[in-house]
Amino acid sequence: MIVGLGSDFTDARRIARTIERYGDRFLDRVFTPVERAKADRRARRVETYAKRFAAKEACAKALGTGLSHGVFWRDMGVVNLPTGQPTLELTGGAARRLAALLPPGYEARIHLTLTDEGPLSAAHVIISAVPQAGGRPIGVG
Repeated sequence: MIVGLGSDFTDARRIARTIERYGDRFLDRVFTPVERAKADRRARRVETYAKRFAAKEACAKALGTGLSHGVFWRDMGVVNLPTGQPTLELTGGAARRLAALLPPGYEARIHLTLTDEGPLSAAHVIISAVPQAGGRPIGVG
């Protein structure tokens, strides 16, 4: 079952201006070390940051809180599965909010898609609840 849905568009030119103005102060506040390492290895560094910024905004929307109620930028980090597919790893306040969204006996799956065209980046997040392995879904007895 779907428990959260969010989407966002980000303009890479705005991210570039913010990096130029605030540098590491912005990057450290918003991005995890894993995200920074990945972006800094890429030729299109700013576009990589823009996609991850959009993913965080979309995730905050899917959690139903935005960037409030204890959910902070670095609580949401874009990581890749072994297949290369992107997803989000949640910690801190974002992980607590996610846990509150789940019915007993269920665990979360976070689906993330990222794209960009020109200066625009887009991200869509779907958070679904699936029965835990070995557990029983609600209503099954």
